[in-house]
Amino acid sequence: MGVSIPVRPGAAPAVAQATSPDPLAPLLALPGVRDAADAARAGIDRLLGHRVLRRESAGVSTESALRGARASAALAGVEVPLADLRSGAVEDPVVQGALRASAALGSMVETWPRAPGQVLARLHVLAAADLPGHAELGRPAPHAGPRLSGLFSLVTGTTTVPAVLVAALVHGELAALAPFGSADGVVARAAGRLTGITRGLDPKAVSVPEVGFIELGQDAYEAALAGYRSGEPDGVAAWLVHCCRATEHGALEGLAICESLLRG
Repeated sequence: MGVSIPVRPGAAPAVAQATSPDPLAPLLALPGVRDAADAARAGIDRLLGHRVLRRESAGVSTESALRGARASAALAGVEVPLADLRSGAVEDPVVQGALRASAALGSMVETWPRAPGQVLARLHVLAAADLPGHAELGRPAPHAGPRLSGLFSLVTGTTTVPAVLVAALVHGELAALAPFGSADGVVARAAGRLTGITRGLDPKAVSVPEVGFIELGQDAYEAALAGYRSGEPDGVAAWLVHCCRATEHGALEGLAICESLLRG
């Protein structure tokens, strides 16, 4: 696919090899990654089997989007009570941007695998519209061009690697690259979630991976992302495992939403 995964040249095990039939397949050989991906898949499958989803999947998805936006804003440094968010009392631009991006994901499912650049531009417009001093909404900075091309190849290409890992790569690449210079974390998390939806990890969009990251801790999130950014194989592995664990926690949050709806 030509995607460039940030692993130090010459390091072993290499994440991508030109001669490999699937350049992402070596990810599964990194420490702990395969088991973490399997556990994340099992957690999502338990959620998708909940009986509430037979009749209330839209309601669960809506609540998931709200909780995901709140958690994404918290990871960006703005924490608000869920009750305030429900009441419409929160006007903070970071929170509003996260809400808009989260709410729009459903409309982007068909476009993301075909035109990821278009979707990323739209996500940035939604996430950063109310932030001061950003006239270039939706336009990546020049430094981001080459690496974004690799990311687009990842999104549009095929792989045998589990969807949770592809979502983690999309999230990590965008968060590490910070292509827009504003709201990049919100955009990265939205794009990662969208990747999980479109690649069949959570097609009903009922889990809340953003809450998973919050539950694992802000410091742990930043440390795992720094490891990914370093390009060292152990750092990349730690980020992938962290994302898988957040996905497990996000599935539990989805189950909690299902149970609350079941209780009425």
